[in-house]
Amino acid sequence: MARPLDGIRVLELGQLIAGPFASRLLAEFGADVIKVEPPGTGDPLRKWRMLHDGTSVWWASQSRNKRSVTLDLRDPEGQDIARRLAAEADVVIENFRPGALEGWGLGWDTLHELNPRLVMLRVSGYGQTGPYRDLPGFGVIGEAMGGLRHLSGEPGRTPVRVGVSIGDSLAALHGVIGILLALRHRDQQGGQGQMIDVALYESVFNMMESLLPEYSVFGAVRQAAGSSLPGIAPSNAYRCRDGKFALIAGNGDSIFRRLMEVIERPDLAADPTLAQNDGRVANVERLDAAIGAWTAQHSLEEVLDHLNEARIPAGKIYDVADIATDPHYRAREMILDSTLDDGTPVQLPGVLPKLDATPGTVRSRAPTLGQHTDEVLASLGLDDAQRAALRERGVI
Repeated sequence: MARPLDGIRVLELGQLIAGPFASRLLAEFGADVIKVEPPGTGDPLRKWRMLHDGTSVWWASQSRNKRSVTLDLRDPEGQDIARRLAAEADVVIENFRPGALEGWGLGWDTLHELNPRLVMLRVSGYGQTGPYRDLPGFGVIGEAMGGLRHLSGEPGRTPVRVGVSIGDSLAALHGVIGILLALRHRDQQGGQGQMIDVALYESVFNMMESLLPEYSVFGAVRQAAGSSLPGIAPSNAYRCRDGKFALIAGNGDSIFRRLMEVIERPDLAADPTLAQNDGRVANVERLDAAIGAWTAQHSLEEVLDHLNEARIPAGKIYDVADIATDPHYRAREMILDSTLDDGTPVQLPGVLPKLDATPGTVRSRAPTLGQHTDEVLASLGLDDAQRAALRERGVI
């Protein structure tokens, strides 16, 4: 089956999360991703989080479908090989600090002159321009500057971070969008590539919905609101009789009326002041109290049964054990059974987005360090003796 990105070659010069996650998504839809890693150590992600036989199990997900080439980008010979690889690539992805690639002779101007068709994604904390461009910026800093951290947690308490590196992942998604747009433009405009500048903080800020318009018009500074959704009601987490929480979104007008009937409050369903969202927001504490009083009388399972029957959006809070055993995840192929290099069974996330005619696939396991170095360099014309000499000098 033909895949959407068949024939597209991606040179991944990044490490850890943002750049590699972007290239992982491209690889799942057919792109040939050549991942460049430092000799000896490899991508630091190989040692992040929980390790099996010395390698992170995260690596099995983040680097599937890729080819690994070891190359010292600080060495002139390594830089020359990287330029040769870029000359044959459609896309280069990097997430070093701004200026790092320029110092290695691998900046945008150099690579664009070498390969005018090239599309280059550059991910950094603050972008390639501006007064903060040279500051170090990881995902958590981007999440804070982008406005997300201020809104996370309970009112009056220390802001908390989201439990995953959401800033890096959002930057990767914006980067993939940019790459696909640039490739489309290249097809339309006679083969001209372009550079895509993605900042972590901007990727987070782009998710902040009405935050800025509300401030500019009303001077309102949105604050953390715990489990509720400010300005939209009712939408909250409600404790059930068994101590578990039900997430209930009764904020649609007709949904709200059905919810009030389920919790046996027809008086609230008929109240004209609650017919639309603005009136419900003004009475949110009264509504939350009524819903909470009802959920406290029932187990979580009973609450969800009643609400699902009435077509009211509701659910429980999943942990990973819930995810791994959930039949809907399985039915949607969002949990894939695979194996690590030593045959150990491992479950990995499925492929998104879901295309019905040309779906993404997992074609190969995450590579061992430098697994494809000889294969890729031989394709550039470097013979056995040349590769042996480079290996002896630590370049590969």
